[in-house]
Amino acid sequence: MKRIGRVLEAEVVAEFLRNEYFKPEYDRDRDRFSALVRDPDLANEFENRTRKALFYRRRSTMWRELPADTQWWEVSLEPADLPKLQIFPRAHWCRITGGDYNLLRTVERIRQGEIDRRCSEKIADIKALSQRFSQAVDRSTLLLIGIDDRQPFRILEGNHRMAAAFLNDPETLLDQFRVVCGFSPRMRQCCWYDTNLFTLARYLRSRIQYLPNQDARMPASRDETETRHRQQPEPGNLVIG
Repeated sequence: MKRIGRVLEAEVVAEFLRNEYFKPEYDRDRDRFSALVRDPDLANEFENRTRKALFYRRRSTMWRELPADTQWWEVSLEPADLPKLQIFPRAHWCRITGGDYNLLRTVERIRQGEIDRRCSEKIADIKALSQRFSQAVDRSTLLLIGIDDRQPFRILEGNHRMAAAFLNDPETLLDQFRVVCGFSPRMRQCCWYDTNLFTLARYLRSRIQYLPNQDARMPASRDETETRHRQQPEPGNLVIG
């Protein structure tokens, strides 16, 4: 893996939000915020906090579990990195992977048809996406998390696209996508990276602590945004520096 350059958390949030802005959580005001999601001004603090609030509608519990010292880097994947890619341990992926979250082995299971029938619709979506990749270039951003350049990487966002790319041609993954990875020496404390009783208990405590989800409240004005930013540092905000 080659590190290309540092990436601000605001840009990571903007990319994540853009990739899933079609989700039902955004139906009621999608048109209102579509411009700042589609074409983000990362130098505009009001926009950044608005995107963060939108993002937290779906991903607050995920984001708070990332270590506070996480640093985001744009990276270039190399062939030796591919066996270290691990699928995110959630929902239908638990059935698709059969408990083995290695991306290469999971794609082989899909090729061989060794998948729970309850996941047939998801598999059809992945195969359709793979076919699309064979016909057009995709320049969207994939998000990974890891401890360092040598140890396994967890796919935080882009699991379907990565699986589809492998079904099509592993070179698709190396050449087409932009890849951003969050690194922290404490990443094993995060249940998304290392799921065990300790990290799950930590996750449960965090969910209880942050009920209700106040960080998903939309800033009413630029003045309010500036006041909140000065007086109330956001819980779980990543330190970029």
